[in-house]
Amino acid sequence: MERKRILSIGFVLAVIFGLNSFCIAAPADSKELEMLRNTGEVFAEIAEKVTPAVVFVSVEQEVSQQQTMFSNPFEEFNDEFFKRFFDQRMPQNRQQPKQQKQIRKGQGSGFIITADGFILTNNHVVENADKITVKLSDERELVAKVIGTDPETDVAVIKVDANNLPFVELGDSDQLKVGQWVIAIGNPFGLSHTVTAGIVSAKGRSKIGLTEYEDFIQTDAAINFGNSGGPLLNIDGKVIGINSAIFSRSGGYMGIGFAIPVNMAKYVYQQLVADGKVTRGYLGLYGEDITADMAKLFGIENQKGVIVNKLLPDGPAAKGGVERGDVIIKKDGKAIEDWNIFRNEIARTAPGTKIELTVIREGKEKEIAVELEPRESKAVTAQAAEKQSKQIGITVQDLTDELAKQFGYEDKSGVIVTEVDPSSQAAEIGIAPGTLITEVNRQKVEDSKGFWELIGKAQDSVLLYVHQGEISRYVAIKFNK
Repeated sequence: MERKRILSIGFVLAVIFGLNSFCIAAPADSKELEMLRNTGEVFAEIAEKVTPAVVFVSVEQEVSQQQTMFSNPFEEFNDEFFKRFFDQRMPQNRQQPKQQKQIRKGQGSGFIITADGFILTNNHVVENADKITVKLSDERELVAKVIGTDPETDVAVIKVDANNLPFVELGDSDQLKVGQWVIAIGNPFGLSHTVTAGIVSAKGRSKIGLTEYEDFIQTDAAINFGNSGGPLLNIDGKVIGINSAIFSRSGGYMGIGFAIPVNMAKYVYQQLVADGKVTRGYLGLYGEDITADMAKLFGIENQKGVIVNKLLPDGPAAKGGVERGDVIIKKDGKAIEDWNIFRNEIARTAPGTKIELTVIREGKEKEIAVELEPRESKAVTAQAAEKQSKQIGITVQDLTDELAKQFGYEDKSGVIVTEVDPSSQAAEIGIAPGTLITEVNRQKVEDSKGFWELIGKAQDSVLLYVHQGEISRYVAIKFNK
């Protein structure tokens, strides 16, 4: 009897996963076949129900490509040594580079969440796109507009002008358990509405380096390039994640994919639709997980929590009485064991909320009340700045020692212009690649990050202080509407 049971399980796994090693278990009774039929029917019903709400997202971005009268004779060999050698030694007094407009195309997935056309996808699918086209399962193609993006979580909201659209129901990713079945639907490699199945391999994956706020669902459901932005569904057909990335050494699927928890996406969606930006709770401290060795040295062996490494001046934590070296063990009575989870919870808590932290200080527990303040997304500010920089018609990069020496700016700091749109006002007034920008609206610029932030604060025009060889001057540029 036990042998028959083992063989039967092998038969089920063989049919579901196609494992040839189980094919020795050919016999199967009617109950086993019925179970397989039921499992297949569940997947089929979910695919049939959800597929109409999954969309193919194609994007276009207009980019400028410089052409010069000189070229690298070893370019075709793609040899890093020769490229580096010639890149550094080609004559610097080249003719003004010609710039040609080119259209860069990309693709991904998304899913409709309201009947009037709101769609969730990844930020990296639509970021910097000049045109977004959404293709529905009924072959209709609609132009979409960006409602808002949040690069810090890689979530974006776009919308098409249509009504009575099929849409999916959002689930609760907090209820998800490791080992549960999940289904991914998307458009890998342009193959529209591909359905794959697997299980939840892990939850709360962080420190991957993909986004600022990470709390990924890990799954072995096959996810490939083009799946980004598509839904990850539970066995009830509800979205519990947005497929975002894969781990791969080969460029293709290797059994590990990551999805953004839908609860995180819900928070972002609500704020983007309401305000066009994401405002997060701000505590004003930096911390890390306390290790066993650290806990021992602090005299709190076997205690888990996060240790406060740094307090920001005038931040909510400092105002509330938190001190450097405190070990935070609870938030509102809930145990804290992981710095990343704690940080994500604070970010998802509305500014103005009062929270109670339980800390251990000098071996004793202490309750501290803190009121969270708003923290606007730095990434949103950077994106707004980048959009305005396109209106100015230039792109920049940090002034490195090598570039400073190359262009004669050794005694200066700022950002150097790398591209100029030939149809822009910047080109009309003589801004060219190699121009150094040291001030934006009378404020000193140290690097490209500071440049973006200052540009992002500008309204209709911007005043730049530029250097071109021996000539330094102020230039005013109006933003293109």
